[in-house]
Amino acid sequence: MENKMFCFQCQETAKCQGCTIVGVCGKKPEVALMQDLLVYATKGLAAVAYELNEEGAEVPMALDRLVCANLFATITNANFDLEAITSRVEDTLRASSSLVEQVKDKSKLPAAALWNDKRENFATKAASDEVGVLSTKDEDKRSLRELITYGLKGLAAYLHHASVLGYEDADIYAFMEEGLTKLLDDSLDVNELVALTLKTGDFGVKGMALLDKANTETYGNPEITKVDLGVRKNPGILVSGHDLKDLEQLLEQTQGSGVDVYTHGEMLAAHYYPKFKKYENFAGNYGNAWWKQKEEFEAFAGPVLMTTNCIVPPNDSYKDRLWTTGATGYPGCRKITADEKGRKDFSAIIAQAKKCQPPKELEKGEIVGGFAHEQVFALADKVVEAVKSGAIKKFVVMAGCDGRQKSREYYAEFAKALPKDTVILTAGCAKYKYIKLGLGDIGGIPRVLDAGQCNDSYSLALIALKLKEVFGLDDVNELPIVYNIAWYEQKAVIVLLALLALGVKNIHLGPTLPAFLSPNVAKLLVENFGIGTISTVEDDIKSMIG
Repeated sequence: MENKMFCFQCQETAKCQGCTIVGVCGKKPEVALMQDLLVYATKGLAAVAYELNEEGAEVPMALDRLVCANLFATITNANFDLEAITSRVEDTLRASSSLVEQVKDKSKLPAAALWNDKRENFATKAASDEVGVLSTKDEDKRSLRELITYGLKGLAAYLHHASVLGYEDADIYAFMEEGLTKLLDDSLDVNELVALTLKTGDFGVKGMALLDKANTETYGNPEITKVDLGVRKNPGILVSGHDLKDLEQLLEQTQGSGVDVYTHGEMLAAHYYPKFKKYENFAGNYGNAWWKQKEEFEAFAGPVLMTTNCIVPPNDSYKDRLWTTGATGYPGCRKITADEKGRKDFSAIIAQAKKCQPPKELEKGEIVGGFAHEQVFALADKVVEAVKSGAIKKFVVMAGCDGRQKSREYYAEFAKALPKDTVILTAGCAKYKYIKLGLGDIGGIPRVLDAGQCNDSYSLALIALKLKEVFGLDDVNELPIVYNIAWYEQKAVIVLLALLALGVKNIHLGPTLPAFLSPNVAKLLVENFGIGTISTVEDDIKSMIG
């Protein structure tokens, strides 16, 4: 049977091979094809920008932002709205056609840069052999091209978050466009694509550093914080996703309204930033990781604001309470857009919240987090002494993503099976598998140190590099640190490439290796970087911890 679509960018893709009828995420084939077309058109736009840069012309940053926003919209679970994606294709073609005339030597432009058409022809183009993953026939080239593409999607998300806070880097933008352009170049061989993959990791480190700077200079360095898991008596708004600027604006606009604001999923990390602690109506964290949202959004009773990817197709019972903004979209759900100055008007969602019942309590207790790099550096003497005394024998990086598959229970069981002289370093929503297990502490140092969102994975790299310096080691791989990382979507891909760029080896990736890694590319990663997958908890404890 002919494929209606083909997508294998997330860990849960069908049969660990690829979704061909409908996305496991809920993405319909016509949306998947239009997202493929958006990526194709965005590569074309990037090629125009790259050639203009090569010719010494100035490319407006608005174009750079458009490239990032487009890629962000195609990340898993971000945007399911066919109309919104189609409009993005139109906007991209308009931007490209307005710039292509400025290119002096148009013979250097690939076909994607010169393509322009009407909306009614988009579906035919999207289904053509020129567009989509399978347009690259060579399996290994396809594998590397998609690995780079997904890394660039993750990088685009980080750059978007930094941009809305006023932090941008022309060099990183220029690399984004260079990388996307080279993905259209059929003359590049496997070795050249491997080099581009590693270069993507280098710029992943720079992008993560830029976002870290944006967040910490805007909101302060995260600090040890106890976050309430219960509920209050007021109606509330639940904020999910990752965008701190959206949360800040919502908190400002809800002051004195009688509406409380709660975080969900990866927005938990907002509680760790000093600047957010001044808001009396910033209530606490509600629920768990993204995949439990159907039951948790139902119970919340008030409106939910999705600021970034992590949408699960909603039940009709709460669909009228689900709002989207930024890169996100879902048909039938209302969307809040920013004005020219980046301000968003949340008055409509606040008005809806006032008419709703308070959230139903799911649990009591608290989560302790805020162990980003500066907070851990402040504890460095205590940590070093614990290592030297033998109280801490090993650190285990268990960052990454959570997911709905039963195989992911492995991470909870692995955490429980770890010896009591080990400390978990985490970031991302994978932490929901073990942060509520009550794993205790070592001499006052919690055994689960949460740095924050997947966006904050840079902290884990800085902590490793700081420990390397403190212990006077030549190689970060000499540290008593092992890596057992759960991945799900494309931001995890850029984190992986960034870690490889920093020289980290022997990373265990699970629950499965990506479907987009061909056997030869997987072999290359194993032989050069020691990338491995997981097996059983018992065997992995023996091999990783000893």
